[in-house]
Amino acid sequence: MNIKRFALYLFRWQLSTPILAPVVSFFKFGRFTFGTPQDWLGAGVANLIGGAIFYWVDRFIFTSKSLDVQWEVKSNVECADCHKVSTGYRIAVVKSKDYDKSKDKNPEFRCANCCKIKARELGVMF
Repeated sequence: MNIKRFALYLFRWQLSTPILAPVVSFFKFGRFTFGTPQDWLGAGVANLIGGAIFYWVDRFIFTSKSLDVQWEVKSNVECADCHKVSTGYRIAVVKSKDYDKSKDKNPEFRCANCCKIKARELGVMF
């Protein structure tokens, strides 16, 4: 783990404390104030906890290869492989590869089973 990057991420979360503390105070007192010292301490601690949790969530979201696939889903279509009529899936774009069928005039939708097979062939997650 990169400690400098993690510390910077936690610092970024602390930048929302001046917004969070007065909002908490507003809901507590029913009027606008800048918050009590307890509101500021609570907001700061909450941001440290939130940052420590969401660092890992955000890291997954922004680095996961499985999220680089854009799927299109359509109801009542005929599967291009087995010809069964059901909910159809197709991979429109794979960002990490040269695969962009988003403007395909004749898109091929597949049922869930055939789509899993096609996804494996392309090396993407279904």
